[in-house]
Amino acid sequence: MITLKPEDLNTNEKRAKYTACIIGSGRDGIMHAVLFADSGYRVNCYDSDQTVLNNLAKGHTTTSTTQTEVQLKKHIRTGQITPTDDIKKAVATSDIIVLTVPAKIDSKKKVDYSTIENMCKKIGPNLKIGSLIIIMKPLGIGLTQTTIKDAIENSSGYKTEKDVALAYSPCPSTPDDKRIVAATDKDTLDLATSILQPLIKTPLITTNNVKAAETAVLFTKQRNDVNTALSNELAMLCEKTGLDYQEVAQLLTTNAYLQISENGKEDPYLLLNDAENLGARLRVPAAARETNEQLCKHYANMIKDALKACGKTERRARVTILGITQEPNSHSHLKKLVNDTAQLLNRRGAKLTVYDPYTETEPTETLPNYKKTLTEAIEGADCLVIFTAHDQFKHLGLARLKIAMRKTPAIIDFEGIIDPAKAEKEGFIYRGFGRGVWSK
Repeated sequence: MITLKPEDLNTNEKRAKYTACIIGSGRDGIMHAVLFADSGYRVNCYDSDQTVLNNLAKGHTTTSTTQTEVQLKKHIRTGQITPTDDIKKAVATSDIIVLTVPAKIDSKKKVDYSTIENMCKKIGPNLKIGSLIIIMKPLGIGLTQTTIKDAIENSSGYKTEKDVALAYSPCPSTPDDKRIVAATDKDTLDLATSILQPLIKTPLITTNNVKAAETAVLFTKQRNDVNTALSNELAMLCEKTGLDYQEVAQLLTTNAYLQISENGKEDPYLLLNDAENLGARLRVPAAARETNEQLCKHYANMIKDALKACGKTERRARVTILGITQEPNSHSHLKKLVNDTAQLLNRRGAKLTVYDPYTETEPTETLPNYKKTLTEAIEGADCLVIFTAHDQFKHLGLARLKIAMRKTPAIIDFEGIIDPAKAEKEGFIYRGFGRGVWSK
């Protein structure tokens, strides 16, 4: 692979001679498996979880968008993508190794890179000489050319830049962020770029300074986290001043403050951990992370307040959660904010029911009671909590809902898709994140 020139990979027919191995079948892994297959490559899709592989074999995931899943089913059916739990064979028969294994954040918010390091040690002995390894998850500053490189070289006996190639190119945080490709030598950088450019479509940013690329990725994630924290705090201010954040946001001269609610991003801890190890204190990013981590408490308190206005308490209240996926109208991954808020509600004694038309997630200890239809989910509920703005929830028949629910029902709208005036006119107690427009 490392002897190829860009012109050797400029058509689907030429790319069909080569195989990519995706290590890790999460959201990023499945997305890239489909992108590689779309571009002509054969794809081995490895995961150690047999349940994930069984779902993959049927073309199903719990993390991908609907469009991605449609393409996945097509490639599984034609044999372009092969799910496997045999990492030795998957790596040994592949020319491109794509690692989508993330760093782990422990309960004390410390970063643990052992999972990806151990995975590098597993793939090393099975690498073909001339393979290209691409790291597609964010790493701490300097990790690619130290921990990752050492694990690959020591386990394989090969030398990077000579026997195998190593590149770094994580997925962007948002669609507006450009993707970086980095490698220390020009040949590897050119090869990685010629492979990724047909997949990504939008122009790539390339650099031979891998450490600078790692830092730029972490800075971008911190910027997004800080913007989200600022948006969340401004939205909460609107609640107290009686303003509607949705209305205010439409008047902003920039969309920098529009991303609200998401608190499930753990990547910012990578930079915070690096700073702490260097004896530096990043006050603004640390405060932003604390704001976003605490958002679930604010959500839980909004639900408590709405129930109180109904003359009810959280204990034994029947709370129906509508929407748990990260992306609207999509089979995307579980929104972490749902899980964190549900844990608080469970501890306070609420009885939770969940409905999402775009997920087949199995019941868990935190979210044990899934319903297959909206009618089942709302029957006998004290309040509805909207976490995801699926189109189905934008057109709820409020009068019909009220009849099916308990006396003096509530709607808590975290996505800003319900008209507060209409909800209150139908007899609901209404609360909405960033929307200080309710009257009761």
